[in-house]
Amino acid sequence: MTKAGILGMGSYIGEELVTNADFEKKIDTNDEWIRTRTGIEERRFAPKDVDSSDMAYFAAKDALEHAGVSAEDIDLILVATVTPDMPFPTVSTLIQHRLGAKKAAAMDISAACAGFIYGLATGQQFIETGAYKNILVVGVEKLSKITDFTDRNTAVLFGDGAGAAVLGPVSEDKGILAFELGADGTGAMHINQQGKYLQMNGREVFKFAVRQMGDSSLRVLEKAGLTKEDCDFLVPHQANIRIMEAARERLDLPVEKMSKTVHKYGNTSSASIPMAMVDELRSGKIKDGDLLVLVGFGAGLVWGSVAIRWGR
Repeated sequence: MTKAGILGMGSYIGEELVTNADFEKKIDTNDEWIRTRTGIEERRFAPKDVDSSDMAYFAAKDALEHAGVSAEDIDLILVATVTPDMPFPTVSTLIQHRLGAKKAAAMDISAACAGFIYGLATGQQFIETGAYKNILVVGVEKLSKITDFTDRNTAVLFGDGAGAAVLGPVSEDKGILAFELGADGTGAMHINQQGKYLQMNGREVFKFAVRQMGDSSLRVLEKAGLTKEDCDFLVPHQANIRIMEAARERLDLPVEKMSKTVHKYGNTSSASIPMAMVDELRSGKIKDGDLLVLVGFGAGLVWGSVAIRWGR
C-alpha cells in the first residue's frame, strides 16, 4: 500500500501587527492579564481587502514550491475553514481556479480548529487507496471578521493566517502512521457563531481541551503502535499556552520539544497547526525522521490528532 506523507508546506501570516498594548487602548484589559492567561503577546490581522481565499492561495503557492509539485499535478484540494469568503462557492474552488489546478477536485471541510487534522486524515485515505496521488490541504481563517472587538473575553484571542501542506506518496518508513478523530456534540454551544460574531464559553472549552488534547495525543501514539517515549516533537493547536502545556506534560516532553507560536500569532483556528509547522521547519526544529504528534480541538466540539514520521 502507498504511504501518504507531507511533501512540502507553506504559510501566509497576516500583515497587520496588533499587540496587547493596542487592545489596552480599546477595551478593559491589560498585557499582563492576556499573557498570563493565554500566552498571547501579539497577533496578525489580514488587510480588509484580503479574504480567506487570498490567504489560502498564498499559502498554497508557498507549499507547492516547497514540495516541488506543480498545480497541474494536484488531484484534490481540501480547505479547512470556518471563515470562507462567502457561504458558497467554496474557498477550495476559488483557489483551484487561481492556482491553475485544472484537474483537481475541490471541497471545504468545516471542523473549526481541528480542521487541518481532519484534512490530513481525509487526504491520507485518497492517497493510500490509490485514488489520488497529490493532494493540497489548506487551513485558513480570517477570524478578525467574526470577532467582537468589544468583548474582552474573546477580542484578544484570535488572529488571521493560512497554512498549507502538499500530501503525496512517501517511503514506507515515513509519512502518516495513524490518526484519531472525535466529536462531542453535547458541547456544541460552548463555541459557536450566532449572527455576526463568534461566542465562547471559555471555562467549559478550557476544561474540555486540557483533557482531550492529552488523551488524543496518547491514543494516536497507541494506534501507531508507539508510546510517548517515541515522540520527538509536539505541534499542538495554538489556542492557549496553558492548554498546550497540559498536553506537553502528558507526553513528558521537555519544553523545547513543543512548538509554540501562540505568543506571536494568537489563535488562528484551522491555520494554527500548519503555520506552526512551517515556522519549526524553517527554524530547523523539525528534522528528517522525527516522529511528530499534531493535535487540535475546536468548535463542535471536535478533536483530532495525527502521528507522522517526518520526511519523504
